[in-house]
Amino acid sequence: MTGTSSFIYSDEYLKYQFGPSHPFKPIRCKLTLETLKDLGAFDGRARVITPSPASYDDLLLVHAKEYVEYVWRKSAAGYGLLDLGDTPATKGLFEGACAVVGGSILGAKRVIDGEDAHAFNVGGGLHHAKPDAASGFCVFNDIAIAVRWLQKNRNIQRIAIIDIDGHHGDGTQEIFYNESILKISSQRIGIFPGTGYVDEVGEGVGRGYSVNIPLPGNTGDAAFLYAYEEIVPPLLKWYRPEVILCQCGIDGHLGDPLVGLALTTRTYETVARSLHSLAHGLCGGRLLLFGGGGYDVNATARCWALIFAVVSEAVPPSKYGQLLDKEEVHESQTASSRVRSVVEEIKGTIFKMHGLA
Repeated sequence: MTGTSSFIYSDEYLKYQFGPSHPFKPIRCKLTLETLKDLGAFDGRARVITPSPASYDDLLLVHAKEYVEYVWRKSAAGYGLLDLGDTPATKGLFEGACAVVGGSILGAKRVIDGEDAHAFNVGGGLHHAKPDAASGFCVFNDIAIAVRWLQKNRNIQRIAIIDIDGHHGDGTQEIFYNESILKISSQRIGIFPGTGYVDEVGEGVGRGYSVNIPLPGNTGDAAFLYAYEEIVPPLLKWYRPEVILCQCGIDGHLGDPLVGLALTTRTYETVARSLHSLAHGLCGGRLLLFGGGGYDVNATARCWALIFAVVSEAVPPSKYGQLLDKEEVHESQTASSRVRSVVEEIKGTIFKMHGLA
């Protein structure tokens, strides 16, 4: 498969932080870049691109004016909370958030204009942010802003968003709940933010376009990939997107301290290969990736480097050794059984709505 890939990064991303004791560590973005450099990823097929910060008008594509101004004031002051407790304001946070959003807009532009086949904004994926509120370490929803930018500036209508974060992308779902933007989100159920159940299917013209795959604790690679293969490729082939976006949160990894899933690099490598192939088969290779959750810093950097290596084809598989997990995970039969039931429920609802069952 042909096409160059951009890895989008700026040291300004390091300003998107909530204090030294907070679980969100932006250094994972820089570690991902350093890992890819060590692997020789930028010697030909891939490049590093530094974004400009998003403008005020860019933020207003999704967010309320009053909320944007509130974030700016709290960031300038350097204290206080942006939500009910886990997203504090810090000095420079606004500038870091604008850099992250600028990276997602740049990735959308490069992919849709054919400057690159694929782009990965490692600092992006802030899928909990709502139009008028921060949530879950997410200040501005860069994924939603990228979608609005594509709609407004390139008249792109069929946009698919895949979300493999361990937490549900509730902000993204809420923003597009009444629109025919295909959203497929897999997540640990029963934890923050308390949403992401099968019956959240969308409303109005968006009915059937919100697809949730709730996963029980201890879901491992086999069960996750079974659900992915049964749900994601068929729906993407039916929808025939003009571009595919994927939030690549790594907090479902077995080493992550916050989620309680049991995924390994097998899952992230397989999903990356699948989406790469689907993008080339359905939409000219146009694939935009984002970061997201991931609170084991080293595991997150390894998995993001692996995803970019697979999608960009800039690193030969013979060099993947330092990226892959060595652990073998014992699959939970209880989790596997519950995942199969979820898949059947989705096929009995969403697939029937679209004539696929």
